[in-house]
Amino acid sequence: MKYAAIIEKGPTSYGAYVPDLPGCVAAGDTREEVIKLIQEAIEFHIEGLREDGQPVPPPSSSIEFIDVAA
Repeated sequence: MKYAAIIEKGPTSYGAYVPDLPGCVAAGDTREEVIKLIQEAIEFHIEGLREDGQPVPPPSSSIEFIDVAA
């Protein structure tokens, strides 16, 4: 499965979250680190849902970059 992850650069670090998995977040010092950590967080989140007998939401979010005149 492929989930869309939103990665945001903050003043001193990066954060990531997954819209289809509420509460699934990660933070890291670099973009590469936060990508690795959000992948681990997704796997852990899904594992927890399964252990609790909860349904695993299918990926439904997508991302598109939109060009605008600024």
